[in-house]
Amino acid sequence: MAPSANLNQESHAFMSNRPKILIPEKISADGLALLGDGFDIHQPKSLSAADLIQLIPAYDALIIRSETKVTATVLAAATKLKVVARAGVGVDNIDVEAATTHGVIVVNSPSGNIVAAAEHTIALLMAVARNVPAGDRSLRAGGWERSKLVGTEVGGKTLGIIGLGKVGMKVARMCVGLGMKVVAMDPYSSPEIAASVDVKLIKDLEVLLPLVDFLTIHTPLIASTLDMISTEELSKMKKTAKVLNVARGGVYNEQALLDALEAGTIAGAGLDVFTSEPPTEGSAAEALCQHSKVVATPHLGASTVEAQENVSLDVCAQVLAILTGGLPTSAFNAPLILPEEYRKLQPYVKLVEKMGSFYTQHYSGKGVGGTKFELVYEGELAGISNTRPLFAALIKGLTSSISDQGGRDVNIVNANLIAKVKGIVVNETHTSESPDLAYASLVTLRSESGQIISGYVSGKSIYILRIGRFSTSFIPEGTLLVLHNYDEPGKIGGVGGILGKSGVNIKFMSVAALERREERGKRGNESLSPRRGDEALMILGVHGEIGRELVEKLREEQGILAVSVVRV
Repeated sequence: MAPSANLNQESHAFMSNRPKILIPEKISADGLALLGDGFDIHQPKSLSAADLIQLIPAYDALIIRSETKVTATVLAAATKLKVVARAGVGVDNIDVEAATTHGVIVVNSPSGNIVAAAEHTIALLMAVARNVPAGDRSLRAGGWERSKLVGTEVGGKTLGIIGLGKVGMKVARMCVGLGMKVVAMDPYSSPEIAASVDVKLIKDLEVLLPLVDFLTIHTPLIASTLDMISTEELSKMKKTAKVLNVARGGVYNEQALLDALEAGTIAGAGLDVFTSEPPTEGSAAEALCQHSKVVATPHLGASTVEAQENVSLDVCAQVLAILTGGLPTSAFNAPLILPEEYRKLQPYVKLVEKMGSFYTQHYSGKGVGGTKFELVYEGELAGISNTRPLFAALIKGLTSSISDQGGRDVNIVNANLIAKVKGIVVNETHTSESPDLAYASLVTLRSESGQIISGYVSGKSIYILRIGRFSTSFIPEGTLLVLHNYDEPGKIGGVGGILGKSGVNIKFMSVAALERREERGKRGNESLSPRRGDEALMILGVHGEIGRELVEKLREEQGILAVSVVRV
């Protein structure tokens, strides 16, 4: 029966003034029970896009999983909608920007799979330590190969963890309980918190790797973590060591890992994630899945009954809070500001988030934990008193590349708490003096150690205007190569040649000139003319794979002082 027919048949239920909730996908019974009897709940099956548009005007809340697409068209029709709740981590199937424009809160459940991911890590740890899959295969084939499948005990062994976020900390606690020694590397983790669970923090990867019997990574996949563990790193580990990955495909260089297993550089691996899923035919990922020293699973880290139950309970609790006048715990957008106010701030929210992300990745050696920042609003923007969405956007940007959730757990509700936990202090300054520029407002991010990034909005586009001592103007989008170099003839051609040979296409280029001493303090939209021998920044928007080897080639180019890769 068509959903519209169901709606007609149940029209008597919609005569009440109770809030109405549409749930077109399966949600746990306990989650539904949590909502109680104060709502009219409609659960149609096989809801098409057209059906959703027809039905949505009657509803106050929409609870979905991954199949339902909440587009701008749907949201435009949702005249009563207050919240869209995604029972899961991502919100890729929701047009968050459109939801925010219409004043619709988007919530998700970023913490629902923490235990599942941690337990799967332990499962792989034990499986590779005791040769469980190989023993199972051998016995099923009629064998009895005890002597060939002698394993190792994990008790007393050393586990290395890279990324001591929520999942990493849970893994640490479990492994301490197994009698393991745990060491970890995370520049943004508190030594005191680590010590409270018997974890020793180590600052340098080179120091950590030779110590461990097992290595697990729990970080997002960004420029600084892509191919984090490759040939050089694997060569520094014990030949008896084994590695685990329940985080993101790509943090280990798959070809390097395959080579290390073949050469006996390390003893084994437990892998749940790959660069391509399912692994493409003929790839290193496919070879790893079939390797005798590898235990491989098809991305099962979050695939438990309990994880699915947890996310259902989580989002239903948040919907209940919102519909009864409370606050959500995991709002993906900005729920505490009126839609008309947010429309004015919206382009600047995107700008400030990208400025924060750019800062962390470009100045990655500096880190952001324990850092003090000043966020300065000039011009018309300074006249808006409620800039909490901008503060939240900055914290999200600063932490997106270092959080195990990729910044997805940051919102206007918890931005202050997250900043406090990570030791980030932000002072917001409003100056009503209008800058003498071709745009209405200017936003400047300044760290206590002197790094500066400025940006502005023009129409629907956002621009970075200044990076440190350099004046520029470019749209921060996609993968960016930022090269600090001497401003001399031939630099652009040399860099272009290296990229071309590596199959990397340049989409755009901006050369940022060094500000003159006498002109510092001025801001303008025009580039300053360089002098021979000056320093400059070359900002390249690129398309193609930027790996460690390519970055090293660029660094070795004459006149190149530094190279960073930024994904925004």
